[in-house]
Amino acid sequence: MKLLPVAMAVLSVAAVGLGCGSSPSEGGEGEGASSGGSSGGEGGSFDIGGEIGPGSSGAGNGTPAGGGACATQTAAASLQPVYLAFAFDVSGSMGKGDKKWHDKSLKWDPVVAATQQFFADPGSEGLTASLTFFPAEDDKCSAEIYATPDVPLTPLPSPAFGAALDAIEPVTSSDWRGGTPTAWVMRGTSALIEAQRQQNPGKYAIVLVTDGYPQGCDEASDTIDAVVADAQAAFADSIPTYVIGVENPPIEGAPDTLDDLHKIAAAGGTEGAVLIDTGDPSQTTAAFKAAIDRIRSAAVSCTMAIPLPPDGSSFDKEKVRVVYTDGANAATELVYDQSCATEGAWRYDEPASPTQIVLCVDTCTAVQADVAAELSVDFTCESVIEVPL
Repeated sequence: MKLLPVAMAVLSVAAVGLGCGSSPSEGGEGEGASSGGSSGGEGGSFDIGGEIGPGSSGAGNGTPAGGGACATQTAAASLQPVYLAFAFDVSGSMGKGDKKWHDKSLKWDPVVAATQQFFADPGSEGLTASLTFFPAEDDKCSAEIYATPDVPLTPLPSPAFGAALDAIEPVTSSDWRGGTPTAWVMRGTSALIEAQRQQNPGKYAIVLVTDGYPQGCDEASDTIDAVVADAQAAFADSIPTYVIGVENPPIEGAPDTLDDLHKIAAAGGTEGAVLIDTGDPSQTTAAFKAAIDRIRSAAVSCTMAIPLPPDGSSFDKEKVRVVYTDGANAATELVYDQSCATEGAWRYDEPASPTQIVLCVDTCTAVQADVAAELSVDFTCESVIEVPL
């Protein structure tokens, strides 16, 4: 047996579950079931099936089956692409200096440094992201203006995001923008996603980075309750919302402006906001980077379309084997279990007429932690799984 380490995501269990097919469009019954499987080995490891080795009818080995009339064939399987739409707060409270806790060196500088690092990190390869700054310079209380991001959806890593953050950095205190039109940027970002996924299907999520409550627009429409409703609507449309809140530095008189952000994250299906302390720039940079990395891992999709059999033959749902190859190039056969009660399992989206393969929670967690993971599908000559009716 091949034991694969599981890197436990520090972000909430609910957020990790989103990456494992538990959003409204990807969820399924039984993914959280634990009956039938062990709770894992020492050190957080678990057995996800038999290791592919010499003598097996593994991927692409050409071993005849059924008297030489057939050979197992393999097709690459691609996880559903992931798109992260960032909405980034550039209001004066991030560093204008008009108050002691609006200290640029303690808030803006370390947060921007960590954000730039994420967008340029080779470990972000495979993700696509956009970046929208709010408030806008003009028409800041309009959803339409935020439907066109400052950096359009771009495959990562990319220097475009760092350049955009450098370009928008205020030079003087008068250059800082006023207001926090959170409701409007949420609506505009949702509209952006709706338009994009018509052309580019995949898993989309909003990442809201802010240091305060909504303000600066119509008080009746730019409120926490309004943003909560927007996050709920987005989540109902299979778009979760992650929230990173940038705390004020621990300076006497600094107000708490972040507690209500937890409501937005909960409404967006990610349980609670990740709050980043400020006051020590190096610690702030490290904490913010860790929060982004947790979101990156949690957002990785664990759903993939069933590839076409290589030889053009018809698809037989019981003649399918899924193989996971980790970053060390060790290949392991995953276990089919429609109830997801077995460790290291996968299931079909609809067993009667499947179109997608969905990794169960523990398998999904391992894949999320392994940026070099690869998946493939073997089309076998004989039935190797039994799919319930």
